[in-house]
Amino acid sequence: MIASELISYDIPPLKLSDTGNKALDWMEEFKTTELPIVNEGKYLGLISESNLLDSNDVDGKIESFGFNLLKPFVQDNQHMFEVISTMVDNDIDVLPVVNSGHQYLGVITSKMIVKNLSKVVSVANAGSILTLEVNVKDYSLSEIARMVESDDAKVLASFITSHPDSTKLEVTLKINKTEISRILHTFERFNYVVLASYNESEYHENLQNKYDEFMRFLNP
Repeated sequence: MIASELISYDIPPLKLSDTGNKALDWMEEFKTTELPIVNEGKYLGLISESNLLDSNDVDGKIESFGFNLLKPFVQDNQHMFEVISTMVDNDIDVLPVVNSGHQYLGVITSKMIVKNLSKVVSVANAGSILTLEVNVKDYSLSEIARMVESDDAKVLASFITSHPDSTKLEVTLKINKTEISRILHTFERFNYVVLASYNESEYHENLQNKYDEFMRFLNP
């Protein structure tokens, strides 16, 4: 999924002729602390709520403000993971998208990222989550997938977590089966360290038991 597919058109850009008060009103309306500024179709930068509140004259036009604007953006063809990285690095909730000519196309919101990331990680698909610990030099996704597929299952998504100054990786898998005991045994047989496993059917059963206990507590 690329940036152009994540654009939200609900948040309009500001113009240089708009006032600081208008920007603050829009920030409150759209529940954000940053808004893009565009001039003749070109992206100029992000203005933040803190910029405006620190200004001596919020009634003035944005073009008269003397502060430096943040200028984070992504190209329309950049991958969603690059979008996430840019938003995290700049600690922003909206990220402008431009084309190759630096023409403003729209913004990507953190809400849109969460919505689409859930599709990427197959949240809606029933199954199980499994986390393995492997040596960096021994990591092979194809081998891990082969072990999962040996039990007629599929890897729906996978993520790698690395730690500084460590030779180990944590590999988290989303698997399309709720019964994964045989898969766990397979990994253990090949000396993989299983750090955690999460079975959705067990979770729902446990949740129901806790609910029943709570109801008995309320109705002794």
